[in-house]
Amino acid sequence: MRARLVIVSLLLSTILWTARAQDGRQGAAAAAALPNAAGSLKIAVLGDFGTGSSRQYELAAQMVKAHGAFPFELVLLVGDNLYGSERPQDFQKKFEIPYKALLDAGVKFYASLGNHDAREQRYYKPFNMDGKLYYSFKAPRQDVRFIALESTYPEPAQIAWLENELKSAKEAWKVVFFHHPLYSSGERHGSDTRLRDTLEPLFLKYGVSLVFTGHDHFYERVKPQKGILYFVTGSGGQLRKGNIDTSTGLTAAGLDTDNAFLMGEFVGDTFSFRAIARSGQVVDSGSFHRRTE
Repeated sequence: MRARLVIVSLLLSTILWTARAQDGRQGAAAAAALPNAAGSLKIAVLGDFGTGSSRQYELAAQMVKAHGAFPFELVLLVGDNLYGSERPQDFQKKFEIPYKALLDAGVKFYASLGNHDAREQRYYKPFNMDGKLYYSFKAPRQDVRFIALESTYPEPAQIAWLENELKSAKEAWKVVFFHHPLYSSGERHGSDTRLRDTLEPLFLKYGVSLVFTGHDHFYERVKPQKGILYFVTGSGGQLRKGNIDTSTGLTAAGLDTDNAFLMGEFVGDTFSFRAIARSGQVVDSGSFHRRTE
């Protein structure tokens, strides 16, 4: 009887080891599919993640595996960074522990705030907001300017700041990230047309090429709108299954059956991207040329 139990235990261990090894190779293959060029700017995008759930931790593990093959140096957070209470232990459980390996590797997280986030999060040092509700920064390599907005309360002062920031930015790439999507096929939330009426004219006027958002709890790459590429990356921890309404005609690619994050790479005038599911599967990929008009 004991011998049988030992054999069964060994078989189970072998199955688990094989599954983990395959999962790791799958994550590495997903990353390797990107150009992974020397001197490129490598990023990840994550949103609606701070649940502390097993789904969040499993997707975080995929991010760590992908980073091993594709060493992204910064992560853009598109809001809803913590759900529920925001005590010190909550920041640990919902951020510091799941992404510890990335933080230890020197990856920097840059946050924007969602409707579930306390505004005091802007003082939390690992979010690199420097006490500001909206801010911009130049990427450490390549010709890229990132602009983070606070989209729950888009007050006139912020819009005036944004126009000035876009007008004065000299970088070839202007990339904006915030929580509420201007374009989304979500049945629950969908496109925020009021916010679109405010922001889109500025994006068009001042050469914005890429926009990352969350709020709807799935992954969606929207067909380019007036030359701008929009992503919804709202399933970092949350998931609203079956919520993509394909009848909108907006969806170029989407995933509403599993959690996902996005990886991207800037090389000159081209942005390449891969969306990775919690399973390690590549669920979307492609490339996009920045606006030059």
